[in-house]
Amino acid sequence: MNTSGTSTFNLDLTELTEEAFERCGKELRSGYDLRTARRSLNLLTIEWANKGINLWTIEQGQIPININAGQISYPLPVDTIDLLDSVIRTGTGQNQVDINISRISESDYSTIPTKNAYGRPIQMWIDRQSGNVNATASTTLTASCTATDTTLYVASTDNLPSQGYINIGSETILYQNVGTSLTSNANQLLNCFRGVNGTTAAAHSSGDSVYRNYLPSVNIWPTGNPGTQYVLVYYRMRRMQDAGTGVNGQDIPFRLIPAVVAGLAHKLSAKLEGVDPQRYLALKADYDQAWQDAQDEDREKAAWRLVPRNMFYYR
Repeated sequence: MNTSGTSTFNLDLTELTEEAFERCGKELRSGYDLRTARRSLNLLTIEWANKGINLWTIEQGQIPININAGQISYPLPVDTIDLLDSVIRTGTGQNQVDINISRISESDYSTIPTKNAYGRPIQMWIDRQSGNVNATASTTLTASCTATDTTLYVASTDNLPSQGYINIGSETILYQNVGTSLTSNANQLLNCFRGVNGTTAAAHSSGDSVYRNYLPSVNIWPTGNPGTQYVLVYYRMRRMQDAGTGVNGQDIPFRLIPAVVAGLAHKLSAKLEGVDPQRYLALKADYDQAWQDAQDEDREKAAWRLVPRNMFYYR
């Protein structure tokens, strides 16, 4: 018997929505129907991210540690949910060594008195921000600056944290302290690192708007040993991509399509008019089973073991 010879079945957004509507006993008829289904689907993917690790959204990344400038914070991709595993890498080729770096809480990091200390990085705090940029300006520049200035003068620091990221024009800037000039009493952003997160450092004029950038980031301690090259290698869980237009496929592996359809049908049955309560309960049961099947499949299959870990501090 001849078979198709293909294994590429998938559903675009319109087909996925049609299937979900049909399970609700309804028919997809209007652009609004597609729009409300897309909104429910985006909420469903956020719900999945909150429920646990989705293996297909795990990606590896790395950050070279800027050991000569005392940088303590490094931006992560804006769609980062969390870091799952991280190591500090030294050397290259046959001399490459990966060394554990421990994750600590915000409260533990805040109590470190010497955040700019030199030494091999052994601890990190992950600041899980949203990745959004404020729509309204937090302050304005009160003096022009060149592309290399590391101190910026602003009208106020009231709406900015003591350390963080800002946008001026198309440039993203990391500042590591705020302060006040002893001579002019001017508000300052200090120890600035210019053109971070893939942007280009540029000159700016007095009066330019300053926007707070809520970049997710990782703060390391100590900051590194001068003369030694360090790389932070991490595995991150990213957000699932938004539902697109009707012809777009979804950011999920094929094995989870049944769970997505079941989940969307359940979400739609809660807000569509005329859906029988018994059908709603049945769709919820279908979704719960499909989700459990998906979770059982989307897991690490390797054997695991518990190994005691000894932590040492090297200088």
